[in-house]
Amino acid sequence: MNDNLIFGIRPVAEAIEAGRQIERLYIRKGADGQLMQELKDLCARHRMRYQEVPVEKLNRLTRGNHQGVVAQTAAIAYVELADILERVPDDETPLIVLFDGVTDVRNFGAIARSAECAGAHGLIAPLKNSAPVNAEAIRSSAGALAAIPVCRVGSVRNTLKALQAEGFQVVAATEKSRKLLYDADFRKPTVIVMGAEDTGISKEVLKLCDEQLAIPLIGHIESLNVSAAAAVMLFEVVRQRIGE
Repeated sequence: MNDNLIFGIRPVAEAIEAGRQIERLYIRKGADGQLMQELKDLCARHRMRYQEVPVEKLNRLTRGNHQGVVAQTAAIAYVELADILERVPDDETPLIVLFDGVTDVRNFGAIARSAECAGAHGLIAPLKNSAPVNAEAIRSSAGALAAIPVCRVGSVRNTLKALQAEGFQVVAATEKSRKLLYDADFRKPTVIVMGAEDTGISKEVLKLCDEQLAIPLIGHIESLNVSAAAAVMLFEVVRQRIGE
């Protein structure tokens, strides 16, 4: 994580003004002064959220003179949704994975690895309530996060509506459905939605999905880990498309 840290009021302000992609921004609770206020005003202008934390957390992140401010920069360069769509080769059917509340970096990385191996064209994650793409996520992805485009969006619902308007079917992976993934048609442009580790896909997002598909389970445990479920979903897509 230290490889992606910027600390100190001026260095962090310069990074924001330069357009660096900031993953997390921490400011010491109760911090004041003119420079600190200017930084907070800068954050407001750039619509950048920050978290107020005890000084002990900042001290754990860095031994440097942080002046009450530490920023974690993105370990990868994020892209826009339009960039993902434009990069899909003409002879391939688009396949995208969207995260709805996946917060564990190792799950995020593992899903990215499966998605890249399955030939998915991009990943979409919300700005809030999502695992950061940090060094641990990249390690868990075996480098896939450096190869597959990742887009961050403010609204998952609006993004799904935009993709549906582009001709995508939106498919939810949920054990609550009676329809199995083997009964779906993945030979058309598809977005696979994977939900939070504990609660699954949110009700608001689930309502927007064109299909709700379950993976059949024979054992006694009620559900798969989200990264394992994503792999099963993705490679059913591969199976169907290879057979075309």
